[in-house]
Amino acid sequence: MTKGVEPPANCPLCPRLAALRRQLRHDQPGWHNAPVAAFGPIEARVLVVGLAPGLKGANRTGRPFTGDDAGGFLYATLRKAGFATGTYAADGDDDLALEGCRVTNAVRCLPPGNKPTGSEIAACRPHLAREIAAMADLRAIVALGRVAHGATLSALGHKASAAGFGHGAVHCLDTVTLFDSYHCSRYNTNTGRLTAPMFERVFDAVRSHLRG
Repeated sequence: MTKGVEPPANCPLCPRLAALRRQLRHDQPGWHNAPVAAFGPIEARVLVVGLAPGLKGANRTGRPFTGDDAGGFLYATLRKAGFATGTYAADGDDDLALEGCRVTNAVRCLPPGNKPTGSEIAACRPHLAREIAAMADLRAIVALGRVAHGATLSALGHKASAAGFGHGAVHCLDTVTLFDSYHCSRYNTNTGRLTAPMFERVFDAVRSHLRG
């Protein structure tokens, strides 16, 4: 965990999320049930921004995109693109390591139904802004979905009108470049809205950008 970037374990900013956290600590005491810290080195040149922890994913394991289908899809793609090494396990008991890449979420706590409200996204935005500011070598951000795209723009000090969301879209924003992708949720991958080749092309574009 990077000091000053992550929210405290009992962050009180979002009453609805804090209440759910307390309930889950009672129901599932062996789970993480707290804000989920970013995964990967702060020196990374690439930041992947997702939506929020999943109930039986990161909220259970304590690591972004770990424990659900979205995580298996994401980390397999990162390994193929050269941004990760090791083997991914759904329980997080693995040797997975990120290389030049860091993974986080726009909202650090589990929202009911995986749907954070606008006020909850806004309350968590300073954490994302501080994280971006702390990444001195950051050159590219990959936003997974419309919420992550909007939160990233706001964290960078841009209005929503500065860049429209679209899968495969690339936006040059001051010192960083924003790459858009559909979220790698089970719904999107099962319905074919997002396929492995589509997702891989996004990270291939990131890799080409870094080389350039």
